[in-house]
Amino acid sequence: MERPIYLDYNATTPTDASVAGELLPYLTLRFGNPSSGHPYGQEARQAVERARARVAALLGCDPEEVIFTSGGTESNNHALIGTAFANGGKGSHIITSTVEHPAVLSPLRWLEHHGFSVTCLPVDDRGRVDPQKVREAITDKTILISVMHANNEVGTIEPLAEIGEIARGRGILFHTDAAQSVGKIPTKVDDLGVDFLTVAGHKLYAPKGVGALYIRRGVQIDSHLRGAGHEGGRRAGTENVPYVVA
Repeated sequence: MERPIYLDYNATTPTDASVAGELLPYLTLRFGNPSSGHPYGQEARQAVERARARVAALLGCDPEEVIFTSGGTESNNHALIGTAFANGGKGSHIITSTVEHPAVLSPLRWLEHHGFSVTCLPVDDRGRVDPQKVREAITDKTILISVMHANNEVGTIEPLAEIGEIARGRGILFHTDAAQSVGKIPTKVDDLGVDFLTVAGHKLYAPKGVGALYIRRGVQIDSHLRGAGHEGGRRAGTENVPYVVA
Protein backbone atom coordinates (compact mmCIF):
# COMPACT_ATOMS: atom_id res chain seq x y z
CA MET A 1 0.00 0.00 0.00
CA GLU A 2 1.31 3.43 -0.96
CA ARG A 3 1.84 5.97 1.80
CA PRO A 4 -0.77 8.76 1.68
CA ILE A 5 0.22 12.28 0.73
CA TYR A 6 0.84 14.37 3.85
CA LEU A 7 -0.90 17.77 3.88
CA ASP A 8 -1.14 18.47 7.63
CA TYR A 9 1.80 20.84 8.09
CA ASN A 10 -0.19 22.92 10.56
CA ALA A 11 -0.04 19.91 12.89
CA THR A 12 3.65 19.18 12.41
CA THR A 13 6.45 19.23 9.87
CA PRO A 14 9.20 16.69 9.20
CA THR A 15 12.63 17.52 10.55
CA ASP A 16 14.48 19.06 7.64
CA ALA A 17 17.63 17.25 6.51
CA SER A 18 19.78 20.34 7.03
CA VAL A 19 18.38 20.68 10.56
CA ALA A 20 19.15 17.04 11.34
CA GLY A 21 22.67 17.54 9.98
CA GLU A 22 23.35 20.32 12.49
CA LEU A 23 21.67 18.46 15.34
CA LEU A 24 23.42 15.08 15.14
CA PRO A 25 26.94 16.07 16.28
CA TYR A 26 25.49 17.41 19.54
CA LEU A 27 24.06 13.97 20.32
CA THR A 28 27.47 12.31 20.07
CA LEU A 29 30.76 14.22 19.73
CA ARG A 30 29.73 17.62 21.13
CA PHE A 31 27.88 16.37 24.17
CA GLY A 32 29.08 18.86 26.80
CA ASN A 33 26.90 20.53 29.41
CA PRO A 34 26.61 24.20 28.38
CA SER A 35 26.97 25.25 32.03
CA SER A 36 30.41 23.58 32.32
CA GLY A 37 33.54 25.71 32.11
CA HIS A 38 35.73 23.21 30.25
CA PRO A 39 36.07 23.10 26.42
CA TYR A 40 33.31 20.51 25.96
CA GLY A 41 30.86 22.66 27.89
CA GLN A 42 31.90 25.88 26.19
CA GLU A 43 31.48 24.27 22.78
CA ALA A 44 27.88 23.44 23.74
CA ARG A 45 27.34 26.94 25.18
CA GLN A 46 28.50 28.52 21.94
CA ALA A 47 26.03 26.36 20.03
CA VAL A 48 23.15 27.42 22.30
CA GLU A 49 24.02 31.10 21.95
CA ARG A 50 24.40 30.78 18.18
CA ALA A 51 20.91 29.25 18.06
CA ARG A 52 19.56 32.02 20.29
CA ALA A 53 20.96 34.64 17.94
CA ARG A 54 19.29 32.90 14.98
CA VAL A 55 15.89 32.91 16.68
CA ALA A 56 16.38 36.55 17.67
CA ALA A 57 17.16 37.49 14.08
CA LEU A 58 13.96 35.78 12.95
CA LEU A 59 11.92 37.72 15.51
CA GLY A 60 13.78 41.04 15.25
CA CYS A 61 14.78 41.13 18.92
CA ASP A 62 17.93 40.89 21.05
CA PRO A 63 19.23 37.38 21.79
CA GLU A 64 18.90 38.06 25.54
CA GLU A 65 15.14 38.34 25.02
CA VAL A 66 14.84 34.70 23.84
CA ILE A 67 14.64 31.66 26.11
CA PHE A 68 14.41 28.05 24.99
CA THR A 69 11.60 25.77 26.17
CA SER A 70 10.24 22.28 25.51
CA GLY A 71 7.74 23.60 22.94
CA GLY A 72 4.76 25.83 22.31
CA THR A 73 2.72 24.56 25.24
CA GLU A 74 5.45 25.35 27.76
CA SER A 75 6.08 28.74 26.19
CA ASN A 76 2.39 29.63 26.43
CA ASN A 77 2.14 28.41 30.02
CA HIS A 78 5.25 30.34 31.01
CA ALA A 79 4.03 33.55 29.37
CA LEU A 80 0.52 33.37 30.83
CA ILE A 81 1.05 31.93 34.30
CA GLY A 82 4.42 33.58 34.80
CA THR A 83 3.03 36.99 33.89
CA ALA A 84 -0.11 36.55 35.97
CA PHE A 85 1.79 35.71 39.15
CA ALA A 86 4.54 38.27 38.59
CA ASN A 87 2.00 41.05 38.06
CA GLY A 88 -0.84 39.91 40.30
CA GLY A 89 -0.36 42.92 42.55
CA LYS A 90 -1.34 45.19 39.65
CA GLY A 91 -4.56 43.36 38.75
CA SER A 92 -6.15 39.99 38.09
CA HIS A 93 -7.94 40.29 34.72
CA ILE A 94 -6.79 38.69 31.44
CA ILE A 95 -8.30 39.04 27.96
CA THR A 96 -8.12 36.38 25.25
CA SER A 97 -10.24 35.00 22.39
CA THR A 98 -12.51 31.99 22.08
CA VAL A 99 -10.45 30.53 19.21
CA GLU A 100 -7.13 30.20 21.03
CA HIS A 101 -5.26 26.88 21.10
CA PRO A 102 -5.87 24.72 24.21
CA ALA A 103 -2.29 25.52 25.22
CA VAL A 104 -3.57 29.04 25.92
CA LEU A 105 -7.13 28.37 27.09
CA SER A 106 -6.21 25.57 29.51
CA PRO A 107 -3.67 27.55 31.56
CA LEU A 108 -6.09 30.47 31.61
CA ARG A 109 -8.80 28.21 33.03
CA TRP A 110 -6.26 27.07 35.63
CA LEU A 111 -5.60 30.70 36.54
CA GLU A 112 -9.34 31.22 37.05
CA HIS A 113 -9.14 28.65 39.85
CA HIS A 114 -6.39 30.74 41.43
CA GLY A 115 -8.18 34.06 41.70
CA PHE A 116 -7.82 35.49 38.19
CA SER A 117 -10.68 36.42 35.88
CA VAL A 118 -10.59 35.79 32.13
CA THR A 119 -12.62 37.43 29.35
CA CYS A 120 -12.86 35.31 26.16
CA LEU A 121 -13.82 37.52 23.25
CA PRO A 122 -15.84 36.11 20.33
CA VAL A 123 -14.59 36.34 16.75
CA ASP A 124 -16.37 37.28 13.52
CA ASP A 125 -17.35 34.87 10.74
CA ARG A 126 -13.77 34.89 9.46
CA GLY A 127 -12.31 34.06 12.86
CA ARG A 128 -11.02 37.58 13.45
CA VAL A 129 -10.79 39.33 16.81
CA ASP A 130 -12.17 42.88 16.70
CA PRO A 131 -9.63 45.30 18.26
CA GLN A 132 -12.50 47.53 19.39
CA LYS A 133 -13.93 44.62 21.40
CA VAL A 134 -10.53 44.25 23.04
CA ARG A 135 -10.56 47.93 23.94
CA GLU A 136 -14.05 47.65 25.43
CA ALA A 137 -13.10 44.58 27.51
CA ILE A 138 -10.21 46.31 29.29
CA THR A 139 -10.76 47.19 32.94
CA ASP A 140 -8.54 48.84 35.53
CA LYS A 141 -7.58 45.30 36.66
CA THR A 142 -6.45 44.04 33.23
CA ILE A 143 -2.80 42.95 33.27
CA LEU A 144 -2.49 40.79 30.15
CA ILE A 145 -3.96 40.26 26.68
CA SER A 146 -3.27 37.03 24.74
CA VAL A 147 -4.33 36.67 21.09
CA MET A 148 -2.85 34.17 18.63
CA HIS A 149 -1.14 35.40 15.47
CA ALA A 150 -2.34 32.81 12.92
CA ASN A 151 -5.22 30.44 13.63
CA ASN A 152 -4.27 26.76 13.48
CA GLU A 153 -7.63 25.65 12.02
CA VAL A 154 -8.72 28.31 9.52
CA GLY A 155 -5.55 30.36 8.99
CA THR A 156 -6.94 33.75 10.00
CA ILE A 157 -4.22 36.34 10.67
CA GLU A 158 -5.24 38.38 13.70
CA PRO A 159 -4.76 42.19 13.83
CA LEU A 160 -1.98 42.07 16.40
CA ALA A 161 -0.47 45.47 15.61
CA GLU A 162 -3.79 47.18 16.31
CA ILE A 163 -4.33 45.21 19.51
CA GLY A 164 -0.75 45.83 20.58
CA GLU A 165 -1.20 49.57 20.19
CA ILE A 166 -4.28 49.41 22.42
CA ALA A 167 -2.39 47.35 25.00
CA ARG A 168 0.59 49.73 25.07
CA GLY A 169 -1.71 52.71 25.42
CA ARG A 170 -3.15 51.22 28.59
CA GLY A 171 0.08 49.80 29.99
CA ILE A 172 -1.07 46.19 29.53
CA LEU A 173 1.23 43.33 28.59
CA PHE A 174 0.50 41.50 25.32
CA HIS A 175 1.25 37.86 24.42
CA THR A 176 0.78 36.05 21.14
CA ASP A 177 0.95 32.36 20.31
CA ALA A 178 2.78 32.50 16.98
CA ALA A 179 3.29 28.74 16.61
CA GLN A 180 1.57 28.74 13.22
CA SER A 181 3.14 31.89 11.81
CA VAL A 182 6.84 31.91 12.69
CA GLY A 183 8.86 30.98 9.61
CA LYS A 184 5.86 31.40 7.30
CA ILE A 185 4.97 35.10 7.50
CA PRO A 186 6.83 38.04 9.11
CA THR A 187 6.88 37.88 12.90
CA LYS A 188 8.97 40.87 13.97
CA VAL A 189 8.02 41.53 17.57
CA ASP A 190 8.14 45.32 17.34
CA ASP A 191 5.91 45.34 14.26
CA LEU A 192 3.41 43.10 16.06
CA GLY A 193 3.60 45.16 19.26
CA VAL A 194 3.94 42.13 21.56
CA ASP A 195 5.75 41.63 24.86
CA PHE A 196 5.75 37.82 24.61
CA LEU A 197 5.78 35.56 21.54
CA THR A 198 5.58 31.77 21.47
CA VAL A 199 7.55 29.64 19.00
CA ALA A 200 7.02 25.88 18.48
CA GLY A 201 9.96 24.22 16.74
CA HIS A 202 8.11 21.32 15.15
CA LYS A 203 5.90 23.68 13.14
CA LEU A 204 8.93 24.87 11.15
CA TYR A 205 11.10 21.80 10.45
CA ALA A 206 12.70 21.27 13.87
CA PRO A 207 12.01 18.15 15.97
CA LYS A 208 9.10 17.88 18.37
CA GLY A 209 9.98 18.87 21.93
CA VAL A 210 11.67 22.24 21.53
CA GLY A 211 10.38 25.79 21.38
CA ALA A 212 11.20 29.33 22.37
CA LEU A 213 9.63 32.26 24.14
CA TYR A 214 10.36 35.90 23.41
CA ILE A 215 10.19 38.04 26.57
CA ARG A 216 10.58 41.78 26.06
CA ARG A 217 13.44 43.22 28.09
CA GLY A 218 12.31 44.69 31.40
CA VAL A 219 9.04 42.74 31.60
CA GLN A 220 8.39 41.00 34.92
CA ILE A 221 7.69 37.28 34.62
CA ASP A 222 7.80 34.48 37.17
CA SER A 223 9.82 31.33 36.48
CA HIS A 224 7.61 28.25 36.74
CA LEU A 225 10.59 25.87 36.98
CA ARG A 226 12.78 26.09 40.08
CA GLY A 227 16.42 25.14 39.96
CA ALA A 228 19.71 26.65 38.82
CA GLY A 229 20.03 29.87 36.85
CA HIS A 230 19.71 28.55 33.31
CA GLU A 231 18.38 30.76 30.50
CA GLY A 232 19.18 33.95 32.36
CA GLY A 233 17.43 32.67 35.48
CA ARG A 234 14.10 32.48 33.63
CA ARG A 235 13.88 28.75 32.86
CA ALA A 236 15.73 26.30 35.08
CA GLY A 237 17.06 23.06 33.61
CA THR A 238 20.07 22.04 31.53
CA GLU A 239 19.47 23.21 27.97
CA ASN A 240 18.50 20.54 25.42
CA VAL A 241 21.49 21.40 23.25
CA PRO A 242 20.80 19.16 20.21
CA TYR A 243 17.20 20.36 19.90
CA VAL A 244 18.09 23.98 20.64
CA VAL A 245 20.59 23.76 17.77
CA ALA A 246 17.84 22.27 15.62
